[in-house]
Amino acid sequence: MDITQVLLAAQSHDGQLRTVAEENLKQFQQQNFPHFLQTLSVELFNDEKPPESRRLAGILLKNSLDAKESTRKEEFVQRWMNVDPAIKSQVKESLLMTLGSPVFEARRSSSQVIAKVAAIEIPHQGWPELIVNLLTNMTKPDAPPCLKQATLDCLGYVCEEISPEDLEQDQVNAVLTAVVQGMNHVENNSDVSLAAVKALYNALDFAETNFQNELERNYIMKVVCETAMCKEADIRKAAFECLVSIASIYYDLLEPYMQTIFELTSNAARVDEEPVALQAVEFWSTICDEEIARQEESKESGVFSSSCHFHFIEKALPSLVPMLLETLMKQEEDQDQDDGIWNISMSGGTCLGLVAITVQDAIVPLVMPFIEGNITKPDWHSREAATFAFGSILEGPSVQKLTPLVHAGFDFLLNATKDQNNHVRDTTAWTLSRIFEFLHSPTSGFSVVTDANLPYVIQILLTSIKDSPNVSEKICGAVYFLAQGYEDAGSISSVLTPYLGEIISALLATADRSDSNDSRLCASAYETLNEIVRCSRISENLNMIVQLLQEILKRLNQTFEIQITSSDDKEKQSDLQALLCGVAQVILQKFSSCHEKSAILHFADQMMVLFLRVFSCNSSNVHEEAMLAIGALAYATGPEFVKYMPEFHKYLEMGLQNFGAYQVCCVSVGVVGDICHALDDKVLPYCDGIMSALLKDLSSPELHRSVKPPILSCIGDIALTIGEHFEKYVPYTMPMLQGAAELCFRMDALDDDSIEYQNELSRSIFEAYSGILQGFKNSKSELMVPYAGNIFQFVELVLKDNLLRNESVTKAGVAMVGDLADALGPNIKLLFKDSKFHSELLGQCCQSDDEQLRETASWVQGVITRVLVS
Repeated sequence: MDITQVLLAAQSHDGQLRTVAEENLKQFQQQNFPHFLQTLSVELFNDEKPPESRRLAGILLKNSLDAKESTRKEEFVQRWMNVDPAIKSQVKESLLMTLGSPVFEARRSSSQVIAKVAAIEIPHQGWPELIVNLLTNMTKPDAPPCLKQATLDCLGYVCEEISPEDLEQDQVNAVLTAVVQGMNHVENNSDVSLAAVKALYNALDFAETNFQNELERNYIMKVVCETAMCKEADIRKAAFECLVSIASIYYDLLEPYMQTIFELTSNAARVDEEPVALQAVEFWSTICDEEIARQEESKESGVFSSSCHFHFIEKALPSLVPMLLETLMKQEEDQDQDDGIWNISMSGGTCLGLVAITVQDAIVPLVMPFIEGNITKPDWHSREAATFAFGSILEGPSVQKLTPLVHAGFDFLLNATKDQNNHVRDTTAWTLSRIFEFLHSPTSGFSVVTDANLPYVIQILLTSIKDSPNVSEKICGAVYFLAQGYEDAGSISSVLTPYLGEIISALLATADRSDSNDSRLCASAYETLNEIVRCSRISENLNMIVQLLQEILKRLNQTFEIQITSSDDKEKQSDLQALLCGVAQVILQKFSSCHEKSAILHFADQMMVLFLRVFSCNSSNVHEEAMLAIGALAYATGPEFVKYMPEFHKYLEMGLQNFGAYQVCCVSVGVVGDICHALDDKVLPYCDGIMSALLKDLSSPELHRSVKPPILSCIGDIALTIGEHFEKYVPYTMPMLQGAAELCFRMDALDDDSIEYQNELSRSIFEAYSGILQGFKNSKSELMVPYAGNIFQFVELVLKDNLLRNESVTKAGVAMVGDLADALGPNIKLLFKDSKFHSELLGQCCQSDDEQLRETASWVQGVITRVLVS
């Protein structure tokens, strides 16, 4: 096979030629993987080959070593590890030599492939000579700039792929030395310097020991700050990106450098090119993020430590705020028309908002003069910047501090929705939505909206929603938050009743607008409609909500008539169906929560037919929304839902087996719970198919792990629902639960995500056991006696770990101990007699501040006492 010709043919415009070449490459990879790698690495190395074939060779090599999906990735790792060491050495040698190629694409491909190999080998102590070989390239006296650049790129990619613990400290020291030397723009050309700065960015996570050493830290910071002032803009940008990363990783060590950094960032934000200025502002946003996180941690723990909070924002405030306000005046003429745009004005406003959250009331006197001085100026830039500043500081400062300012400016803002400039109207609508979000809480006794001004507020919003699409979308947000303020306000929400008809009509008309190519406006209109339904009082608006449901069902039916001539048409249809199913679900939930289920039973058949038709549209986001709507319909119709099961159960089982779109699988699991509650033992004929799908899900390595805890809880729901009929599933279910329990203790709880997952898994195992025990309580409880010891041991191991478990785990575990004692009674008397743990745990829980936990613990104590005296 002439690999060069095949690689070129695989990129041909001739479809037939391309298909044949792709099939040849696939067969080559499958039939002789080692030779496939060897041949491609030689092709990539050979400077006499066409750039196109070399480029594809690099892509194929990279894609043969890595995959996004974890199971596939592990397969690729094993496949590489099984290749003959001699061939692996040849491939590595070819890749390292390619770093010196005069062709940029080949060098870059090679550096990326080297990093993929390193990601496999270095964690397993393989390829120990790689770092040495790369560093040798940097110290060769005659090393050409292109080799240095590719080597630095490679070092950066390697650091991106592996973990800090994978390198010895002397290797880290050598990498940092090479990288920092590469940043020297006196000795190196700009390409090498840029590659060095990017490599440093990726190596910062590895530099913890170096940053703890003051001399080394000072040197690294000096080089980064000097690089932030070099003459090439792309290098300055990369240097500021390093500073942003340092702010996040090494906040505690920044104090000696903050004055220098402020001067650098301030100058860049004011006069540098926009890509550089954006990173300068991002530095301060990152400092805000760090300080906000530390303040929240202090609030949660009740312990404030000044040693870990340096108040950088508070100290910089008098200079930082004017710098950020200046950026607000640098708007672009068409920025409100392009959702993807991100400029210095937007960045500055976002940072100002974070500063407001960080320092709270202290920001207000620094920003108000800017607002007052610019809000009425003839130049739209000034008016828009003032409005943006006002909207940005509404989260953070206290209600008491903001109240007089908002009251004073509220009418002005309402009238500014009529400003002649679209940018000003856009930002005004956004600011109104922020006012309603943060300063409109009728239940807490404060709201900028009063009975007196509500009619005018509604009038303004209903007029402005007809404005240009970008303004209309922000007005939808304002209506959303206005309605949300009344959601749990009881009888207070009646004040909206006279306007609901107009608001619903306006939102439906907005969703139908044809002058917007952006689907976000349609989505905003329907999401706002959902909030209107949630806050409405059914007793006053029953007929109106029923009419809305009819309209939504009519629109859902019309989506099946959309002409599909392209993938865009299909996507639009799917998005619209998902939104309409979402509204139907909210209406169903509203009727169910208000005990007005009878009002929707008339539409149940029509709804189910439409939801099932939606499943025929092969799109995961529609499946998810339609499945949620069906779950709400099951809850609303109760036992009546059984008539839909013969048709629906096959779609439910398909959803449960949808590993690819795991959100659909997760929603389907939730719907099983809804159906169990609705049908009770009428679900029995469908349990074999459902349980088979759930047990397959649990044993599948392909399914996203987040779905597995809900599946375990769902099995508990099924067991509780069908009682003694669960017996046939016990031999399959109990080993699964024991395996999940073992996984809980094998997991390394190294970070918050792992701890949270461990807690979710533990809680769901408890819930599954509780469901099974309660289901067997009145008959066949003896089936669970052989498992009682393991169950008791599991609960003891989980609940004695006070540090990592959360309250929901404790509640579920304590309840499960009660269910164990209640269901198995005297059969497990010895378990409780021989254990001190349960009495200590229940004693602690009876002293808890949580009333529900105290009540549960007291009940469990009573049950165990009865068991012990039996």
